[in-house]
Amino acid sequence: MSRSCELTGKAVMSGNNVSHANNKTRRRFLPNLVQVTLISEAMNQSVRLRISANALRSVEHRGGLDAFLAKADASELSPKARLLKKQIAKKTAEQTESAAA
Repeated sequence: MSRSCELTGKAVMSGNNVSHANNKTRRRFLPNLVQVTLISEAMNQSVRLRISANALRSVEHRGGLDAFLAKADASELSPKARLLKKQIAKKTAEQTESAAA
């Protein structure tokens, strides 16, 4: 399992530890990943994702998983999240079509 966020694409970065004597040794900056269960209102089911804490704040700010994925760029999403985005778009299209008819 890679250490990257499934929604934002945030991943491991590398850099240096710098001592008081200015010695530099390589280190890794790991993203703050959490395993969460988010609920899709359009599909009426829960989805388990491994996302960063920052992405979780963004999902809440945008008004839920469906709204976040609608605005998200597909190139940053994981394959699982891309599939979810397509399914949600299809469901919302069906719901608006049936409401108009």
